[in-house]
Formats: sequence, structure tokens, C-alpha cells
Amino acid sequence: MNDLPICATCGVQYAAPRENCPICEDERQYVGWEGQRWTSLNELRATGHRSLVAEEGTGVVGVGTDPATAIGQRALLVRTPGGNVLWDMVTHLDDELVRQVTELGGIDAIAISHPHFYGSMVEWAHAFDAPIHLHAADREWVGRPDDSVVFWEGDTHEIREGLTLINAGVHFDGGQVMHWRDGEEGRGALFSGDILQVVQDRRWVSFMYSYPNLIPERPGTIRRALSLLEPYSFERVYGGWWKRIVHTDGAEAVRRSADRYLSHALDDSHALDDRPR
Repeated sequence: MNDLPICATCGVQYAAPRENCPICEDERQYVGWEGQRWTSLNELRATGHRSLVAEEGTGVVGVGTDPATAIGQRALLVRTPGGNVLWDMVTHLDDELVRQVTELGGIDAIAISHPHFYGSMVEWAHAFDAPIHLHAADREWVGRPDDSVVFWEGDTHEIREGLTLINAGVHFDGGQVMHWRDGEEGRGALFSGDILQVVQDRRWVSFMYSYPNLIPERPGTIRRALSLLEPYSFERVYGGWWKRIVHTDGAEAVRRSADRYLSHALDDSHALDDRPR
């Protein structure tokens, strides 16, 4: 379905032509300043978008597009003895990208952190005959319903041996991260998209309800996410963009980042009314 409409701002493909993109009209995203614009896979190919595949870590291959589409994220092909999982999603897909990923072992399952990264997920699922694992709390945001989409409920869900989805619930109610028990030579890895955003100072992550509109996340939501992550060890945190990686002591980086965030969010000792005038 190479002519199906794709929102040019968020990169999400829809099942049929429409006037608006609900994902962009939500307060966590935005409609482009020039108004709602649409593209398609055919148009992206015709305008010169090409695949970009490069190693991001041990057993982890980045999959993106040059030039970048939508908000510029890249996906990650996590290569394990029990099968390959594509974590997160990009919009672009063509025969060359299918060939490159197939040479790396193909895709046995897909999991996506949140709706802003849904991209052309059904096209990818069909190309590799792979199920898409999404949390049921984000069901309403799926713009192209398909039998390949598998919804799960609850706090955690193991999709392969040692690969566990965790419903952190940050950014979106169904926002999920993926823990790879055997990553980093057994020290563990966490794939966070921007549910836990790896920031420019890559020793830290942050948490937001909306990144483009700078709406902070609720402290209770962050505390719940920390509680769910507590049982899992991980050395690295792979964020949603190229090289956005916490390289060492990832679990501690998440904990101290949350402490810093909460100390700023909840500290009212310097409220404007109390400042000298």
C-alpha cells in the first residue's frame, strides 16, 4: 500500500485518506506551522529518501533514513539467538532496506515505544511477516488497524526469551520500554525510545508528557515507572535517536535522573511569591 497517506509531521501511516492527523492534534505533538501535510511511501522514494543502516552497539543495529523523516528517530534491530526484534519504527521502507535487514537475519517481532513512532509499522510487519507488540492502553492511536498488531495488557510482557516489554506509562499511558536481559554481555540493556529520553548529556535521561510543547510528566507516573524498572539490571540505555545512548551504569543513570527531575518538579521553596522584590 505504497500510496497510503502518511502524516509529514509525525510520519505515521493511515489506512485511508483523511483531513487530520489525530496524533499531531493531540497536545503532546503539533500540527506543522504550514498546516496538515501528507506524503506517502511512493513520494518518499521519489524524493530521494534512502535507507541508513549502521551498528549502534553489540548485537544492536540502527535502522534509519537519509534524509531523516518525521521527527528523525531511528529504529533498532536487536539481534538475539532467539530471533531478531525491531525496536521502534521509521516511516521509510523500500526494497533495498528490506534486503539489508534480511541479510541481518530479518525480523521475528516488532515492538514500538509509543504512537509518535508508529511510522509505517504495518508495511514493515507485512514485509517480514512479523507481529507488532503494542500496549493496549494506546490502542486508540493506531491509524492503520491490522491483524499483525498484537495488543498486550498489564505491566510486563515477555516477547522473546530474555526480551521483556515494560509498560512504563511515561509520555503515553501505553508507553513501553524493552529490557534485554542478555544485552551488553549479560549486563543488560534498556531500549527506551523517548519514554525515558536520553538527553544531550548522555549520562542522564529525562521524562516528559510532551517534548515539543514542554509539558512535564506527572511525578506519580515517574515513580510508577521506576518501581516497574527496579527488578531489571541494565548497563546501557538506548534512546530514540542516533548515538543517544547512556553507555555505562544505565540503571543508576535512570534512578539519579528521576531524583533530579522530581527534586526540581516538586521543590516550591523558590516560588516567585517568595522571592525578594
